[in-house]
Amino acid sequence: MKKIVLTGAAGRLGSILRAPLSRLCETLVSSDIAEDIGTLNTNERYVRADLADKAAIMDLLDGADIVVHFGAIVDEAPFEELLGPNFIGAYNIWEAAYQHGLRRVVYASSIHAVGMYPKTECVGLDAPHRPDTFYGLAKCFAEDLGRMYWEKRGLEAVCLRILSCAPVGNARALGTWLSDGDLVHLVERAIDTPVTGFSLVYGVSNNDRCPVDNSKAAFLGYRPKDNAEQFAVRILAEAGPHDPADPGQMCHGGPFAGIALGQGAKALLNIPEEE
Repeated sequence: MKKIVLTGAAGRLGSILRAPLSRLCETLVSSDIAEDIGTLNTNERYVRADLADKAAIMDLLDGADIVVHFGAIVDEAPFEELLGPNFIGAYNIWEAAYQHGLRRVVYASSIHAVGMYPKTECVGLDAPHRPDTFYGLAKCFAEDLGRMYWEKRGLEAVCLRILSCAPVGNARALGTWLSDGDLVHLVERAIDTPVTGFSLVYGVSNNDRCPVDNSKAAFLGYRPKDNAEQFAVRILAEAGPHDPADPGQMCHGGPFAGIALGQGAKALLNIPEEE
């Protein structure tokens, strides 16, 4: 491919993806609202752009083949704070992709689009939306946007419902962990699969305790290798007893399911600091 655009390049997941994506194209254009993102790959350039600025996004996607859209506020927040980057930003990405004739949008969706389902229920890709927060609602909006642009305008999309792509720090993550290596593999399959139409796939590693069903996305060729069970003995020894009356412990969305709308939840995930 000649050009791939990556949004959210300053974030943790974007930072992981930059080098692998640069190997798939002649030019990688990374974007975020940060002042800079550090040392660039040989064929990478950085463009600072606000997702809510339609003109800036139109310029950003000009000449691209595929956009990998990972930019967003990545926590629950009041609806008004999420409206620009998470809702309007998604529309700007899809509309610019359509206007410029891109082949596909690869979108970082989330388990929080279905976060209110109980953990005792294995959630498939055809389960109706059941968001746990305004953040999850934005993911539902973007998924529906992607389906509509495919069905009405022929723009392909692969929406990656990422569960927990971070170091394992709690019992929930024994099922929801997505390793860095499996993340890269997932995005590569979302890009290089010849035909996708509109597709959903859960971003989760090959965990023994995986709480979702990816069988209907098998055609993408995503075959995760890592398993969070390697952390189970330590994590379960450190974990206290669970409260079956607490939605934050009993629903797929974890703490996002138990908080009040608009209240940040990321700090409650107990994600350990990386070395």
